[in-house]
Amino acid sequence: MSALNHTSVIFDLDGTLVDSEPNYFEAGRQLLAEHGITDFTWEDHETYVGISTQETLALWKERYGLTAPLPDLLAEKNRRYLDLARTSTRVFPEMRKFVERLYDAGVPMAVASGSSRPAIEAILAGTGLDTHLTTLVSADEVAHGKPAPDVFLAAAALLGAAPADCVVLEDAAPGALAARAAGMRCVAIPYVAAQADDPAFASAELLLRGGQEEFTAQAALDWLTG
Repeated sequence: MSALNHTSVIFDLDGTLVDSEPNYFEAGRQLLAEHGITDFTWEDHETYVGISTQETLALWKERYGLTAPLPDLLAEKNRRYLDLARTSTRVFPEMRKFVERLYDAGVPMAVASGSSRPAIEAILAGTGLDTHLTTLVSADEVAHGKPAPDVFLAAAALLGAAPADCVVLEDAAPGALAARAAGMRCVAIPYVAAQADDPAFASAELLLRGGQEEFTAQAALDWLTG
């Protein structure tokens, strides 16, 4: 794979590498129910896919009138999520193959996620992806979350890579916008099928409208080397 000699790959985590959204939904549903909001649905959750946990909770405080301090809500949701994530997070099979193929080829890789660092580390350790993915950036560690480019630029800096040499894999519109703002190429794999026509995805160099059902490790490698 000599064509990949100058390429670094940056992965979003939730909805891209792993199917963690059901865990985020359940953690959020439990949290809201404890505060008297009992009608939170999966469809409600889908509107927050791609937004950091902290930003989601800030929106919930406004939408649902939550009175608890944001740091308390964040700690509670993270605790609930981590309990679920450690035992029930599924890696998308073709994504695992893709990571392994890139690793074997010596391609620098990083994870840049809106999740907290403890959540990222718990998922990577629980799924075994930490064997191949050791460079991590959480949105909590930069000034602005997606759609700002901060997490991707920070990941590139850690890899010692120029943004123009980086390819981002993303499942959500804010992440696609962040990749564009960072000056990076983007492979968009929409987690929510109904969002495939979001204008944000139009900026992606490769858009797989069928999401993970369409993604294959070999096709992604062929695109990278093509």
